Amino acid sequence: MGALGGVVSMNPRVRLGLAALAISVWAAQATAATGIDTQARNAIIVDFQTGAVLLDKGADQRMPPASMSKIMTAYLVYDALKKGRLSLEDILPVSEKAWRTQGSKMFVPYPGRVKVEDLVRGMIIQSGNDACIVLAEGLAGSEQAFVDQMNEKAKELGLNNSHFANVDGLPDPNEYVTARDLALLAKRLIVDFPEYYHYDSEKDFTYNGIKQGNRNPLLYKDLGADGMKTGHTDEAGYSLTASAVRDGRRIIMVLGGLPTGKARQQESERLLEWAFREFNDFQLVKAGEAVDQAEVWLGADAKVPVTVEKDIVVTLPRAARRSMKATVHYDSAVKAPVAKGQTVGKLTITADGVDPVEAPLVAMQPVAKLGPLERIAIAAGYLVWGKR
Repeated sequence: MGALGGVVSMNPRVRLGLAALAISVWAAQATAATGIDTQARNAIIVDFQTGAVLLDKGADQRMPPASMSKIMTAYLVYDALKKGRLSLEDILPVSEKAWRTQGSKMFVPYPGRVKVEDLVRGMIIQSGNDACIVLAEGLAGSEQAFVDQMNEKAKELGLNNSHFANVDGLPDPNEYVTARDLALLAKRLIVDFPEYYHYDSEKDFTYNGIKQGNRNPLLYKDLGADGMKTGHTDEAGYSLTASAVRDGRRIIMVLGGLPTGKARQQESERLLEWAFREFNDFQLVKAGEAVDQAEVWLGADAKVPVTVEKDIVVTLPRAARRSMKATVHYDSAVKAPVAKGQTVGKLTITADGVDPVEAPLVAMQPVAKLGPLERIAIAAGYLVWGKR
């Protein structure tokens, strides 16, 4: 096939390799084919590496976060720790407001002072509302000032449908999130603060003589779960933001509005198993790996190898594997001179029931333009013989 435009199939060797890998980056559209449903009012399951959405049920509808809002509180605390504004060994004073706060507690003393690392564990493991207040007041001077920072950070991170009214998730009409925003926040916390994320996987913490277990039900089963946060209020129902890793592949799941704690446990386990079973990540093409040979018009070399700029790792539902097709498109002639890294075409991957995936193809090496006499000879040959 020529490089003068149209659709060009990939060479047989590369095409066979792609078919064997059977991969795709198709996201939300994959859900309909699976037929999975959930009791949760709102749900989203996202592949961590590719961003593919494996399940979407009202993921953009506003919902009360309950204690899942503590993920944002933790994000700001970790940010302060990473920037050196706070140390795990620092001691923060306990205000009467923190001591009197309602809901789940780590039972900080008043009057008293508590080490930051204990407060972090109390916030994450014990879901302590009092710990959140102490941390917020210690960092920002007041809960409201800290909440303002939470909302600023939410905008910065792209949480476009979320707003925080407090640091602990207690009911407030101005406190809302979406499942999609929580999944994004969970991913950013893991990516930005790997040195602190380990607190999420601790199963219990004892403070002030009181031992409390982590409320994340997935941590107590051999499912690969290593964190995030549960939530519950009468309005929010039983909710969970969770992350799990198996064989190097991470899944993030957000469930909101479940009717009971038992339903939260059962649904989270069932959906996590489904996500790992029905989908997988595959590496389609490595950056720098030749994908095709593009013909060059009036170039010192007749062809130039093309590749992708970034590794293409994509997520595929099983049902889409057999129908996968990969093609290379050249919308116009690749004309010399060609610079290394110049975009010359695109790779398109298609499969039944999912949206196509496209990636730009770039030249792997430069190709100089022929001299005037050579160009005349080539042009004459093309006119006479229809080829170079």
